[in-house]
Amino acid sequence: MSPAGTGHTPRGPRAPSLRVERALQRQGHRVLAGMDEVGRGALAGPVTVGVVVIDEAVRTAPQGVRDSKLLQPHARERMVPRIERWARAHAVAHASADEIDAVGIIAALRLAGLRALAACGVRPDLVILDGNHDWLTAPEDVGLLAFAHEEAVATPPVTTMVKADLRCSSVAAASVLAKVRRDRLMVELGADDGEHGVYGWTENKGYAAPEHLEALRRHGPSVWHRRSWRLPGLMDDDGAEAACGPGPATPAGPRAVPPALTDLERVGER
Repeated sequence: MSPAGTGHTPRGPRAPSLRVERALQRQGHRVLAGMDEVGRGALAGPVTVGVVVIDEAVRTAPQGVRDSKLLQPHARERMVPRIERWARAHAVAHASADEIDAVGIIAALRLAGLRALAACGVRPDLVILDGNHDWLTAPEDVGLLAFAHEEAVATPPVTTMVKADLRCSSVAAASVLAKVRRDRLMVELGADDGEHGVYGWTENKGYAAPEHLEALRRHGPSVWHRRSWRLPGLMDDDGAEAACGPGPATPAGPRAVPPALTDLERVGER
């Protein structure tokens, strides 16, 4: 029903489109990569980055593509194969909780993003990054020396855009791929009949939901928690329970990486 006296029916947010991407292509950036992350603020599990590569031959995105936060889980799942068929290339990659503890969340985002770009097998002319901070391009004096065994990937030029996941189809599609992949992993790790069922990851996906915080207080952190963060159940130097959030590093034992974390989903250049 329209608001009284206006004569207009309220509308939801406009669907993302390729308007921004087409304008960038006209400027000479023919191969574009939309990129988005999920899991930055979680207490457990990896940070995950999705990338979707398009070129001038790619047509309008599949109907219904939205920022992953605006879609119900079942709608996101149904969207994945349609996005994969639509994109010229796509990939999803992770940086684990151990890696977040080792280098910090921003460098871990960069690590996951570079892994996703490497898995695509296509070097874009430009990356569209959601937000106002370019976390993909490393500062000149900072390198991921802890991961020097990985093949170096040259970072393409990056443009940032606030709410790109609401405006750009490529970024919205990347957000869906990343969200679905990470959610599946957290459900697998948090299966009720498994070791970590007490944390409720099948529902909260590792974020700071009340049942997750209570489980941390009762049981302490698991091997999949980010030990460098101040988590309920960890004690600070004075013996007091730490507040939730990033904080000084706490030593953690080595964590075996499950098959789901080492799996990079990709479709190469068609």
